[in-house]
This record gives sequence, structure tokens and C-alpha cells, in this order.
Amino acid sequence: MTTSFRLIIADDHPLFRGALREAVTRQFPTVELFEAGGFEDLQGLLERESDIDLVLLDLSMPGVRGFSGLMYLRAQYPGVPVVVVSAHEEAGVIRSCMEFGASGFIPKTAPVDTMRVAVAAVLEGRTWTPPDIDLSGGADKEGQALVARLATLTPQQVRVLMMLSEGLLNKQIAYELGVSEATVKAHVSAILQKLGVESRTQAVIAAAKIEGGNWAQATG
Repeated sequence: MTTSFRLIIADDHPLFRGALREAVTRQFPTVELFEAGGFEDLQGLLERESDIDLVLLDLSMPGVRGFSGLMYLRAQYPGVPVVVVSAHEEAGVIRSCMEFGASGFIPKTAPVDTMRVAVAAVLEGRTWTPPDIDLSGGADKEGQALVARLATLTPQQVRVLMMLSEGLLNKQIAYELGVSEATVKAHVSAILQKLGVESRTQAVIAAAKIEGGNWAQATG
């Protein structure tokens, strides 16, 4: 009996989506694959399609910065496993991905056979990280505490923080989300409280610390 899976490949590079597609379809010939080139496309797929078994997520694509996409997916769709596929292969990045709830991490430099092993492991209910990278040390207490605080944000608060990191004003965020400015202000206040900071800029800087600045800092 062949098990059929439904997977989404979310990456803005068509060539790399093709490599992942080849890796998955060779391992699981009956797999149903969907592709997204940006975070909005990914959100649309998850809203339309039911019973998605796995999302293969690039950390850097249009619509997300740093770990914001992973944070949003784990908050909004906690039942859908996410494997991060990224060119950022440092131990600290991988460790943070796992702390934010990823089921695995595949370096973009990994050979196709390794990608197959990783995907198969996660679909069997296990986690997978590169065996040659030591994830046991190096996590400072301040960083761990910040990860824990960021993980308490709701999906909407994650989206607001993403937009703050782009330097958007409250009225612009309200327009993008289709809510009132008062609602945005309430979200911002909640974000500041949860992160233990006093200003919007401090919130973005706190989030940026997690990935060495890859989550862009707001200006002004």
C-alpha cells in the first residue's frame, strides 16, 4: 500500500523548487505537490487546501523576514509540520528554527539524497537536523528567553511585527490587514508587553537579534 502525501514547497527560487520537487517525487511517487513563490501565495494555499502533511519553507522570501514566516505558520497552523530549507546554515539559526517549532532543517547545500532522508523522517513523525552540525551548545540565556517571548505572539501579532520591521506606520499596517488603527495600536502594545520592550524600534531590534540582523531593523 502506497501512502499519498500533500506537500507545499515555499521558495522564491524556481530552480531550487525544482530540486526539492525532484527529491520529493522520487521518494514518494504519489505525492501531491503545491508550490508558492512568496508568503502570500503560501497563506492562500493553506487556506484553500486541507490536510497538508508538510510545508518546506525557505526563511527568506517575499513577505517574510528572518523567522517571522516560521513563527506565523506555527501559530496559525499548529497541526501542519514545517521543515525549514535555508542557505543560512549556522548552528544558531538551526537551533532557533527548532525552538520556534520547526520539525526539521535542511541546508540548501544538502545533496538530493539527504533531502529525501530528511523529508521521509519528518513525514514519519520524527525531527531531522543535519547530523554533522552540533546544536547542543552556544545558546545564550538571553537569546533563549527572547525566543520564548517571541513564540508567545499570536499570528496577527507576528504579522504586525513583520510590518513594523519594514518600517510601516500604524495606518499602513491597518490598511494592509483590513483592521482599524486602534486594533493595530492594541497589537503593538501587546507585542511590546510580551517582548518586554518600550518602543516599536526596540521590538524590531529584539527580533533582529535572533538571527544576527537578518530580520531587518526598522529605521526612524
